[in-house]
Amino acid sequence: MKKINFIYILFAFATLQSCTGDLDVVAEDSRVLTPAELFSTPQGYKQALGGVYGNLSLTGTGDAGSSFLQGIDAGTSQFGRCMWYLQNLTTDEVVWTYENDEGTAELQRNIWSSANPILLGMFSRTMAEVALANDFLRQSTPALLSSRGITSPADVAEINFYRNEVRVLRAFAYYNMMDLFGKAPFITENDPLDFKGPQYNRQQLFTFIEKELNEVIPNLKAARTNEYGRLDKAMAQMILAKMYLNAQVYIGTPKYAECMAKCQEVIAGGYTLTTKYLDNFKANNHTSSEMIFTLQSDGVKTQNYGATTVMINGQVGSVESNGAEFAVGGWGGALRLRKQFVEKFDGSQFNNDERKTYSAGSRPIDIADLTNAGQGYILRKYSNKTTTGVAGVNSTFVDTDFPLFRLADAYLMYAEAQMRKDGATNTNNATTATAQSLTYINALRQRANGGATIANVTQSQVNLDFMIDERSRELHWEGHRRQDLIRFNKYGGGSYNWAWKGNIANGTSIPSELNVFPLPSASITANPNLTQNTGY
Repeated sequence: MKKINFIYILFAFATLQSCTGDLDVVAEDSRVLTPAELFSTPQGYKQALGGVYGNLSLTGTGDAGSSFLQGIDAGTSQFGRCMWYLQNLTTDEVVWTYENDEGTAELQRNIWSSANPILLGMFSRTMAEVALANDFLRQSTPALLSSRGITSPADVAEINFYRNEVRVLRAFAYYNMMDLFGKAPFITENDPLDFKGPQYNRQQLFTFIEKELNEVIPNLKAARTNEYGRLDKAMAQMILAKMYLNAQVYIGTPKYAECMAKCQEVIAGGYTLTTKYLDNFKANNHTSSEMIFTLQSDGVKTQNYGATTVMINGQVGSVESNGAEFAVGGWGGALRLRKQFVEKFDGSQFNNDERKTYSAGSRPIDIADLTNAGQGYILRKYSNKTTTGVAGVNSTFVDTDFPLFRLADAYLMYAEAQMRKDGATNTNNATTATAQSLTYINALRQRANGGATIANVTQSQVNLDFMIDERSRELHWEGHRRQDLIRFNKYGGGSYNWAWKGNIANGTSIPSELNVFPLPSASITANPNLTQNTGY
């Protein structure tokens, strides 16, 4: 079909031994190749590269229920789904009806523990990405290429591009570990296969990721010149921009000027806003002009219960039975909106805002019972139909890619970083947005209103409270909300409450220790170098 011409169903080169210590990676398919077979040709290296990318979309080499992580269920270890659960389900944006599903009740009620299976799935899947990356780097050294007869300058140059991309994917994995868990076992290609990595804290991870990305960026393909689905300079720059925006949280040192610089580099990469906001979330969103990096989804080639399959099927209302609207069968009201998110669109300025896609109908806005699928509004943001209304090839497994990084986020990050650099803080109402920041903010507002300027804002209207709400209006259900709330001191230890925060219907404050998740108990047992986070 459209794009998945490089994600091969083979995690072959790392199915043999895992570097993660807390899990076994196993080959489950007779079609999986041995390293000697796989790395004998330049094409084999591209297939192996597909395995490193594929770990972000797939869970195993079999059907959607398969997992190459032994003893860990596919449904609780798909990267995009786990990331979305942790970054969105734990916040003010969304609830999950089926609390019997492993781990979900604890996450959406903010009462998780180190035994939560979704935390184990995220930790293991992310460290599996590190293992896959390390194995690729071991297998692609100049000496090994030469010994295998791969000496053509063109082939060697292309494989060097692969190596640099893999280093970015490994840095991205450690970025997620730093953000979610605050620490990680640190392992590189220079360590033996059964190595139990030392524990790196946030400062150590930050330093490594920053150095790694700055080293490889000059050697990556320019923005928008790589084949779709593979990363380029802009993807690495977005990771750095995210790190710099959150540096005060991660390492106690603000890096707002650095964030602005990276956002400007991304913006200069040739991306443009797609004319219609919702076209970013449809089955052919790989054609969007603002996508910087996505998690790929294909109804035939990457069947899995990942983020977009979950969201689009989950959007379907139990009362509305509106699956045909999104070209899916639907799961009968699995996902609903918390009141506090809906209220961010209150006011006449949002009457024509394309980002306001929720449906109320006869539904109550309040959710008195998390398991009652008829309570709470539903969303209509994502779709398994194309921009021309053509349904995806499968009504269960969608064709819609997950928008991990897109241009709109770079606009909003630049504006926030600029405001903070110029004196705005979480505890004041400073209106420090410059003309450039307002231009970026209003470009998004104009796009959301069909090109009209009716909802554009002025400097006096823009403070950090505006920015955190605007980020939710623009980026909801895209895997950013928890991180944003923490940066604005509205998560653990903050005074901002939402429905069912802290397991109370009207919300209550939660300890600041919950700003990082606990390391899974199984991971600590497997690696004695790891220590548990404070409060768990």
